[in-house]
Amino acid sequence: MNKQLIHNIPLNQRDSKKIFVFVVVFFTLLILSLVYLKISFIEMLVGLPSFVMFFFENFFPPSVENLQQYIPAMVETLGYAVISTYISTIIAFIFGILISENTNKIKSLRVITRGFVSILRNIPFIIWGALLVYIFGIGGIVGVLALILVTIGFLSKSYAESIDEISGDKLEALRANGSSYFQILFHGVIPQFVPSWINWTLFAFEINVRASAVLGIVGAGGIGVLIDTNINLFKYGEAITIIAVFVIIILLTEFVTNSIRKRFV
Repeated sequence: MNKQLIHNIPLNQRDSKKIFVFVVVFFTLLILSLVYLKISFIEMLVGLPSFVMFFFENFFPPSVENLQQYIPAMVETLGYAVISTYISTIIAFIFGILISENTNKIKSLRVITRGFVSILRNIPFIIWGALLVYIFGIGGIVGVLALILVTIGFLSKSYAESIDEISGDKLEALRANGSSYFQILFHGVIPQFVPSWINWTLFAFEINVRASAVLGIVGAGGIGVLIDTNINLFKYGEAITIIAVFVIIILLTEFVTNSIRKRFV
């Protein structure tokens, strides 16, 4: 079939063929994965009632006797998120400038910086936490460092993409007027970048609040340690109370960050 005949095929027909191919490939991969991993949906469905009964028999009613003792750990968890997001924002902004073509014309430096950021971003925070616990031992500094490393990778890429989207007309006008690099940066790039900076930073903070609990499970401090400890000691009532409070903290965090977005973005 030549190119002319291909172009004569109706667009909807071509789109339908693409969708059909995608669905076939997707289900083929799904079936192969299930066969390779030996996962049975029947066993999952049969075991579901047992899981539900175990959950309600052991995790309910919640225990609130030691609730006040958990408050410091909850504050500690939020502190990890605040510190890691704050430090990451500063470092990621520098990396974002080095990655973006609008602010860095040296291709080799862009490639090196992008590669380094990709390494940070593609290693999950739980792995960073496990590695840092092995190096530094159990403690809060491990949680902060793990969150900083992952957040730098995430924000650097996000910042760079936002800087790349900035209109080049104003930047070219500043360059044509003989403005220095830092004049272009502070008068051309940053003012247009601020809304994206607020949006991405708030999003990273929300992620870090959730991640700080998970990091505690590997001994990196925070509320996750309490959840893991209570489950290991079969204190399920206390564990579900901590989880419930943490969920409330996450919801409040999202409410606050969304309010800030509506106001400034």
